[in-house]
Order: sequence, then structure tokens, then C-alpha cells
Amino acid sequence: MKIGTGHLSYCTNIHAGESWSEIFKNLEIYILEVKSRTSPNVPFGIGLRLSNIAAEELSKKETLDNFKTWLKEHQLYVYTMNGFPFGSFHGEVIKDQVHAPDWTHISRKNYTKQLFDILGELLPESLTGGISTSAISYKFGYNNSSELEKAKTQACSAIIDVVIHLMDIKSKTGKTLHLDIEPEPDGIIENSNEFVAFYNEFLIKKGISELQTLKECTRAEAELAIREHVQLCFDICHSAVAFEKTSEVISLMNTHKIKIGKLQLSSALKCHIDGNYTLEELQDHLLAFHEPNYLHQAIIKTKNAEFRKFIDLDVAIEAMQSATFQGLRTHYHVPIFLADYQKLQSTQDDLIEVLKLWKDNAFTNHLEIETYTWDVLPDQMQTDITTVVTREMEWVLNQIN
Repeated sequence: MKIGTGHLSYCTNIHAGESWSEIFKNLEIYILEVKSRTSPNVPFGIGLRLSNIAAEELSKKETLDNFKTWLKEHQLYVYTMNGFPFGSFHGEVIKDQVHAPDWTHISRKNYTKQLFDILGELLPESLTGGISTSAISYKFGYNNSSELEKAKTQACSAIIDVVIHLMDIKSKTGKTLHLDIEPEPDGIIENSNEFVAFYNEFLIKKGISELQTLKECTRAEAELAIREHVQLCFDICHSAVAFEKTSEVISLMNTHKIKIGKLQLSSALKCHIDGNYTLEELQDHLLAFHEPNYLHQAIIKTKNAEFRKFIDLDVAIEAMQSATFQGLRTHYHVPIFLADYQKLQSTQDDLIEVLKLWKDNAFTNHLEIETYTWDVLPDQMQTDITTVVTREMEWVLNQIN
């Protein structure tokens, strides 16, 4: 839905289903009900997630035309898409395979270009459109710094090819679309500083030359195209796990003249020693969140302000036994309308802060709620999806209003 100069919705990656028929069924069941509860009389935007299989199916003209008609009939529109998970995202072990295929493989590039073709068809004339994507690859899939540099170079070339595709779409349709890279714990790009480094050292330094050669444009035109078509997906859960301050991330992007294409509204799970609970109590409650499907990377902050990183929640829980333990944050998207979970907390304060900053200065037009863990939350937190999605939407609107 439109809020100020921006648009708010939730990401449909929270619903299981990989084929287009499964995804469309979810839209009919959930999107229509959430719209009726949150914006019954005004158009409602969709944060659409398509697997590679669904994207191929929806690309067929008749299927796409039917979807356009359905959107118009129900006062719906698509303004942003999630292009991070290529394949299955629910009901099975995903873990680090969420990155596969990564940006060193041609299938990732082709999948992303196909998503942009679809978004270019669906996007209303007056809007810009964005697609979030992975942080290049899973860092631990590479053995040394040389392999990581090679992956970044390959990813840069692939992304420049996508930029050319977006330039062509804009030339033909007048629509501006952008690829929004999403820093992820244990990704090749983990945080905002690493994102800026990749942006400047690869996309700008190397990408401009590639773009000049391929498009026969000036250096200034090439740089303008990269800055317009490649932006940041600012996921607040991921940023909080990295112990970043939201205001500093926004300031960093401004300093380096990088746009924020999408603000993903999400909270991470955290706990800390405060004298109210024993270490064992905190560990027991955290164990309830350990599950086999998704990666829940964690960072422990010690009493002497050092940070220790762990690839998953179970190994971090075990490491809490150290006498230097002070607090833990984990990449576990928890409901954004709750600040406390029994003896645990969320990073909701980061979300409240960034929404205040956005209200004062709308630094992006795309806001998307992304709590995708409903089906793996502890049993006592399981509930009706439509109700909790509506509650999350209303919580965000209350924060802004």
C-alpha cells in the first residue's frame, strides 16, 4: 500500500510453494485477506517471491496476461520482488543452499533477468521497481582469499550484464528497475562496509570499464547507470546481527552516493546476561529456536567487547559457556511486533529507529516486511498466518503514523 512517498507490503516468501500455481493460490488465499484487513478501499502492493520454476511459468504470455487482469480486478500491484532464493524455500533443509546457484553461475544471472522482465511487465507506469538478491555467495564455499576475489570478479561481470538488461528495459518502456544486493551473515558480503567495498572496488572500478565497452557509453553514463540500477537491500535483521547502527548504515550509503533500493523490515533474536536469568535458562530458551531448515548464523559479544561469529545457532549456544559471554544475536527472523520472547528479546529497537529515520527522510520507496519463519517457530508461537501478517502490517503503520 502507498505510505507517504513509499510503498509497504510483506514478502510472499513466507508462504510455501514453488510452482506458479502454488504461488498464485497463496496470493488468492492470503493477499486478498490481508488487503481486506489493511487497505480495503485502496490499492495494495505485493512483495512477490518467485522461484526459478515459477518465473519460467509466469513468463508465458497468457499466464502473465491473466495475472495482470487478476491484479487489476482486485486493486493489487507488484512493486518489488525477492530474487534471493532460486529454488525451494520451505519444508526442507535449505541452510547455505539458499545462495545456490550463486552469482558465479550463469543460471543466477538468467533467473534475475527473467524476474526483471516479469517485473517490467507488472510494474505500474508511475513506479520504480526493485528485486533483492543474494550477497554474491556463501563465504564458506571458498577456500581462500584468492577464490573469494575471483568470485567477486565473476559476480561483478554478471551484475553488469544485468545492468545492461535494465538499461534496455528503461530505454524500451521508460521504467526504472534496480537490483538490490542484500548483505547476509556469512555471505561474501556480510555487512554494509563489505557492501560498500564491493560496490566501489568492483562495480565502480571494474564495472564501469566493462559497461563502457559493452554499451559504448561514456564513463559518466556508465557510472550513472550502475548507481541507478544497483542498490542496497537494507535488511534490519541482518544489520542488527552484525551489531550495526541503522543511522550509520544510512549515513554510509549517503557518503558513498549509493541508493537504498529496499528496506526489509525484520527483527533478529537476541539475549544477554542481565542478572535476571541464569545462563542455562537463556540456553534452554534459545534451543527452542534451533531448527534444521534455515541457517541461523550467530554473533556473540563478549564482556570485553569482542565479537565471535558462529555458522549456526546450536554451536553458538554451546559457546555461551565461556565466562566472557555478554550477549548473542542470531539470524532468526522473529515477529516484528514483539520485543520479548519469555527470557529472550528481539532487535525491535533497531526497527523502530529505522522507521523513525524513514519517516523524517524517506530514503527509499520500498518497504517490505520479511518474517519468513512462521512455520519453524517454537510451537507456542505458531498461529494463523493471515492474522500475524496483518498484525505486522498494522504495527509498522502505527510506528510511522
